[in-house]
Amino acid sequence: MSVMLTETQRQRLRELGDTNLENRVFSNVQERDTAFKMLEQELIQQGRQQLQRLRDYHRYPGVCRIERLLTQTLTGEGFVQVVTPIIIAKDFLEKMSVTEENPLRSQVYWVSRNECLRPMLAPGLYYLLKRLVRLWEKPIRIFEVGPCFRKDSRGREHLNEFTMLNLVELGLPRKEAAGRLKKLAALVMQALDIDDYQLVSESSEVYGTTVDIVAGGTELCSAAIGPHPLDDAWGIVDPWVGLGLGLERIVMTKEGYQNIQRVGRSLLYLDGVRLNI
Repeated sequence: MSVMLTETQRQRLRELGDTNLENRVFSNVQERDTAFKMLEQELIQQGRQQLQRLRDYHRYPGVCRIERLLTQTLTGEGFVQVVTPIIIAKDFLEKMSVTEENPLRSQVYWVSRNECLRPMLAPGLYYLLKRLVRLWEKPIRIFEVGPCFRKDSRGREHLNEFTMLNLVELGLPRKEAAGRLKKLAALVMQALDIDDYQLVSESSEVYGTTVDIVAGGTELCSAAIGPHPLDDAWGIVDPWVGLGLGLERIVMTKEGYQNIQRVGRSLLYLDGVRLNI
């Protein structure tokens, strides 16, 4: 007779980061419980060591380390970092085609009748580009890093509050847009030390068609090229290339985590480590 881990034991090991739960089979209850205690202690020790490394060496959790790395990479490439409001007006959503009929509308967190927490960074960047195009020579290169909010299905790869990095380059020759997208994708993936990735065409509720960067079976980035039908609402007429990266997904993929909750904003985890150890 074979004995499996109890659901309580499985949950505890899952929280501590074990990814081999399905393959753990034992001859009897005593063997199972002994093995569970040994594995739990091993994972607890690993977690304590990781927290000590955070304190002694890293000083920044994984998402913050990725943010600093990409910020340095992009500013070194001539991009300017910007900061736009987290609370946005309802008409900003509608300019992004997030109307009552759009499925994304049901995922929006409203703070008043006409204001919501931004579900994406694009509205603020569109707004700035319209004004910067009168002030700066082209091409205009800007990016933003910040939290976004969606009432998402809290699955393995989804969070209700997550961190995006959006970059956009506006004013390049139209015939160069596709090539520039690939170069920017290579730039950020090289900075992240991720060599095994693919560019995949996907459909989007906002942009229609996007080019996603996929690594390890997970979408890390969604990219688009303009001119685009959304541009008219913002008064944008120049060709552009834009990339949006999910920082928590990047950390989850690089660290080999099975659950994005480990790297999100949390009171239960710190730098991927469950704190009840």
